[in-house]
Amino acid sequence: MPVTMPTLTFDSTLGKVDDIRNNLSAIVSEGPHLWLGGDEGTMIERLTRDAAGDFGTHARFDLAGLLALPDQGPKPSEIDLEGLDFDSGYLWLTGSHCLKRKRPKDDPLKDLAKVERQLNRFTLGRVPLEGDEPAAKSADGRLAAGRLATTGKGNELTDALVDDAALGPFLTIPSKDNGLDIEGLAVTGNRVFVGCRGPVLRGIAIVLELEIREGAAGALSLASLGGKKLRRHFLDLGGLGVRDLVIDGTDLLILAGPTMVLDGPVLVYRWPKALERSEESFVAPKDLARVLAVPFGDKVDHAEGFALVGSRRVMICYDSPGEARAPKGAVTTEVDEFDLDG
Repeated sequence: MPVTMPTLTFDSTLGKVDDIRNNLSAIVSEGPHLWLGGDEGTMIERLTRDAAGDFGTHARFDLAGLLALPDQGPKPSEIDLEGLDFDSGYLWLTGSHCLKRKRPKDDPLKDLAKVERQLNRFTLGRVPLEGDEPAAKSADGRLAAGRLATTGKGNELTDALVDDAALGPFLTIPSKDNGLDIEGLAVTGNRVFVGCRGPVLRGIAIVLELEIREGAAGALSLASLGGKKLRRHFLDLGGLGVRDLVIDGTDLLILAGPTMVLDGPVLVYRWPKALERSEESFVAPKDLARVLAVPFGDKVDHAEGFALVGSRRVMICYDSPGEARAPKGAVTTEVDEFDLDG
């Protein structure tokens, strides 16, 4: 059970609160601020902790211009933010990098046959903070916003996966059908780890390790890792996919949940000494420590993002919060904090 359930309060003048609180998918804590990303639009939310331990003073920032996203029309496609992290003055973020199958509504047979490729979803980048706000460049000019370059069908990361024997075949499959779906981001220096909700291969989940190189005007690219653009780590999470990642010392904490549209189970695992690895790896169940079982509801309270809060506690935010967590008509939702040693 959570040790505390902080309340998040949103400002209804900044946007429709239900659209924000019902779609939380990424979270990171930095100083007094809590940064939240959702799977709709191109916005990022910032809340500030108060004396009671809750969060308010809601501010909202648009990432589209800062990152020069490829789709910036009157109604730009969503980034589908699925991971956030802070490192060395940068707020890092990732989109899902997935194809989208239309949810069946008015014409289910037609809707289910429609698959979309939205280029803003293929975003892996970072923005510096200036006065606690995302900026195109830091005041001293040392830090600049940037992302991996967009390509014809995605970005440099997905291009690097095209010829991969294990992952390449899943690039043309929509996310909720066990196609490629990035959820989770952890950064330290120029090392970037991204988790895959899908695909799950014979019950085995995947974490991709990248090395990022900075070019002119903050542009990012993939450096070589032993002659390859990435390293693959295959983790036996018992059939679950990765929902988020957090670095804890040299360990990697993994929020794991279903890859398909299911409620649970949801578990947190510790991958000991993950950052000490320098080769691709297969991680068996005996090499993972189960830390937490996270509660979930019936079509509600889907754990999507988590972050370290202090040294021994994690905070988890939920997509599709139930009414007990997000009362109807209110401008609030609750998140959970768990002790890692509890």
